[in-house]
Amino acid sequence: MSTALVTALTGAARRAAHPGDDSPSCRGACGGGETVLADRDGGLVVRHGEAVAKAHDPVTDPAGHRARLAVARHPRLAGILLPPLPLPVRELHERPVTAWPYGLPVDPGDPDSAPWEEAAALLARLHSTPPGELPGPLPPMRGPAKAVRAVARMRASAGEHPAAAADAVERAWAGLPAWTRGEAPPPRRDALCHGDLHLGQLVRHPAPAGPWLLIDIDDLGLGDPAWDLARPAAWYAAGLLAPEVWQRFLGAYTAAHGPAVDRDGDPWARLDIPARALTVQSAALALARAAAERRAPDEVDEAVIDACDRIACLPPELQRADPS
Repeated sequence: MSTALVTALTGAARRAAHPGDDSPSCRGACGGGETVLADRDGGLVVRHGEAVAKAHDPVTDPAGHRARLAVARHPRLAGILLPPLPLPVRELHERPVTAWPYGLPVDPGDPDSAPWEEAAALLARLHSTPPGELPGPLPPMRGPAKAVRAVARMRASAGEHPAAAADAVERAWAGLPAWTRGEAPPPRRDALCHGDLHLGQLVRHPAPAGPWLLIDIDDLGLGDPAWDLARPAAWYAAGLLAPEVWQRFLGAYTAAHGPAVDRDGDPWARLDIPARALTVQSAALALARAAAERRAPDEVDEAVIDACDRIACLPPELQRADPS
């Protein structure tokens, strides 16, 4: 990430934290300078005091971005999505820029306190929000587009990771229905979805003990709500998420009347295909990152790659089955 962009985004974070005061003296009022919170996958996030500023991916669709921001600030989503802060600057270095209140993220060093039930309840509320009550037109949920991008990243690093691993991912990818590969509309497009749900997308606001809220609207939109449950489902199927944690998450979602699965039916009728797609996405990113870091796939990487191998060995009629 360029130093010029970091400097410009730092100024935006200061202005969001101190509206009307753009002087350097505001640093002392916040107890220090700025901190880069994230710099990955086309997004840069800088914190100053109680505000953060984000430079979004330069390929962000402007119309979809504006619609997602309008949803995030809408009163109907209060208590579900973290709302943005006012910011006069809307673009820096040809990248969309937004500002947000600082929230305390999930502690990766304390997995026992991970808010799985809270995440599930927030998703259920998000999915149950009538799209007609929100400003539109709402863009499509970008989950499948992220899977396509992950596979493209893996292919771009071909030759730098084990060929057998990449082949397993490719075979699992080829067996998925067209909608999961961004080649056709999803079977459901009636729910407001987050599009990229994982524990890094939750913060407590106000920090440090406020309620949990969802963040990161870059992939928000209309789609199949099962996609938002698919990553923890995929982790559970790959042996990376304990069965009791998965049951807590799924139980909290159904108890909150989330519409992605039938409360009394088999949840995998809805979750199976999206979970396979997220498994492929995770494996493709694992190989791309291992190649970029010049290392062999680690234990977690191997788990999702092995899951792709199992998916690729399924009979064709099961590989391409759509949710009922």
